[in-house]
This record gives sequence, C-alpha cells and structure tokens, in this order.
Amino acid sequence: MNEHFDSAPPSNKTGSMQGFDEEFTDIVDYILRITYRIWEGKQVGLCRRYYSEDCPVYTLAGYSAGAESVMQNTTRTLAGFPDRTLHADNIIWGGDDQQGFHTSHLISTNMTNLGPSEFGAPSGKHAQIHVIAHCVVKNNRIVEEWLVRDNYSLCQQFGFDPLSFAKAQAQKPLDDQAVYRDWLRDEFERVQQRPTLKDWEGDFTTLGSMLASRVNAIWNERLIGDCRQLYADHARVHASARPDYDGIESIQRFYLELLGTLPDARLSIDYLCEHSMQAGDHVAVRWTLAGHHTGNALWGEASGAPVLILGESHYRVERGKVVEEWLVFDELAVLTQVERARLA
Repeated sequence: MNEHFDSAPPSNKTGSMQGFDEEFTDIVDYILRITYRIWEGKQVGLCRRYYSEDCPVYTLAGYSAGAESVMQNTTRTLAGFPDRTLHADNIIWGGDDQQGFHTSHLISTNMTNLGPSEFGAPSGKHAQIHVIAHCVVKNNRIVEEWLVRDNYSLCQQFGFDPLSFAKAQAQKPLDDQAVYRDWLRDEFERVQQRPTLKDWEGDFTTLGSMLASRVNAIWNERLIGDCRQLYADHARVHASARPDYDGIESIQRFYLELLGTLPDARLSIDYLCEHSMQAGDHVAVRWTLAGHHTGNALWGEASGAPVLILGESHYRVERGKVVEEWLVFDELAVLTQVERARLA
C-alpha cells in the first residue's frame, strides 16, 4: 500500500484483528485509513479491496449491492463534489474479528458543488453536513453498510428547494428499483409489527442497555416526560436539517413534533455499541422508525403515507445522562416518500 495516500494516524489502541491486513492496529485504525484512502486520497478503486463483492448498502434514498456499485457511487459523488473531505468526529464500535465488527462512524463532511450532481447543475456553493456510516466489517472487508446522510441540509445549502427535489424524485417509478421498493415495504412492516422491546426493560447492566430502555420508553410507550431521565438539563441535540435543540423542553418538542406527524410510529433499536475512539462514555444506536403520515406537524398536510426513517444517533453521556446527541437521518428521502404517496 502506498503510504502517501494515507495520512490517517495509527490508533493508540490495539486489538485482535484476525483476517485483517497486518498494518491495521485495531478496527478504528482500519476505518480511519480506508476512509481517507478512498475519499481524500481519491483511490476509489480500493472499494474493491475493502468491500465484499455482494455487500448491501442501505440508504433511505436507495439500495445498492457490491463493491462495484460502491465504487461507481463514490466516483459519481466525487465528480459533483471533488473537494469533499470527511472528518471523523467519532467512531463507536462493537463486536469482534470473529463475528464481525460493527462500526458507527460519525462524519462531518465538507464539500463544494463543482460538478453536476443528483440535485442538478453545479451551484458552486459550499456545504457542511453530518453523515453516519454504520458498517459490519469482517476479514478486511465491509460486508454490510447502513448509510444516513443529512441530504435535506445539503440540498438547502447548495441553493436548491427540497420540496421541488422531492416532488421530482417522487415521480420516478420504483418498478426499476424492486429491491429498494421491497426493502422499504418489508422494513416498514417489521418495525410496525415489532412488539415493545421487552429485552431492554429493567436491564441496566450496561450503559447501552440503560439508554436503550429509556429511548424505547419515549418513542414506543410515549413517555415523553422520560426525556428528563435520558437527558441532562443542559443537554444539546444536533438533529438533521434543524437548529440545535438546547435543554429538556426544547428536546421534548423535537420528539413531539415527529410523533405528532407520525402518531402510530414505532421505533426499532436495531444495534447499539459502546466502545469509542473518544474519551468518556459514548453510545451509538442504529434505529428505524415507521409510521403513517396522518399528522400535520411536518411535511405538509397529512398524506397518509407509510413513512420509514432509517437513522442513527451518537450519545455522549456524563453521570448516567446524555449531555449531547448527534441524530442523523435523510429527511429529504422522507419527504420524497410523502410526495410519492400524494401521487398515488
């Protein structure tokens, strides 16, 4: 490997990395290095080395599978935003080299729209958004990935109208995207039919299970007042496409806004992990929310659309309560789901 393509510093930690190239000291080092090589280093062909041939990549805006698709999508993105940089705010991980690592990579990404993109002709404008890439990694390759990106903010910052974009996307038929269409349907049904998360109730043996129990109470049991059990009084939530929410009252309004828009929503906690590259207590939660758009708080007049939200949260915890949360989901893709229902 040509080291001049790799400026990511080695991790101070070490761990078992059976099946991985010897250069990687631990799973954090692996994620930092391959991300830099592919994106800032423009060595896009390394996707073939670091992604499995059949790796599924789930996003709310579409589905792809395999290293070749990852390489093509990366090239397409860099053509529109050739100066894109990806700063690792945190990597929270779980698992091991036998069953597979799970890595939740919180990224602050900066880019300038210098070429044609999914939004249209280049605007020349600059943008910064949050992205979280949740990967399952085994034997030196990413074998599964869930990607959440604040595309709503990206669209706005580049000078485009999110509603107009969503309406245009909604007019495109899903018949030629059968796997994506079926995944949306199956995930919606899975989350809506999932029983209350009994496994988390009363299990406070780890920080993650305690946090999951409280998240479940707020979303699925509608105990919005339990925000006071989950968050510190001075907590701050950075939520996609929104100004920061500061303090308990403000954070409660965020939950009420989403639940008022999707009154029958159910939340599935799909994975959580607690090992962090940052000092202190951190937890990452990959979650899926499913409900019908029968409220008017968001996305225009109620459409009745079945709405699926794929999201991920990073929590920083002090003295048993969340003091900061980074919550990322693709609200532009959600708006597209709503507009598609209006056309049906």
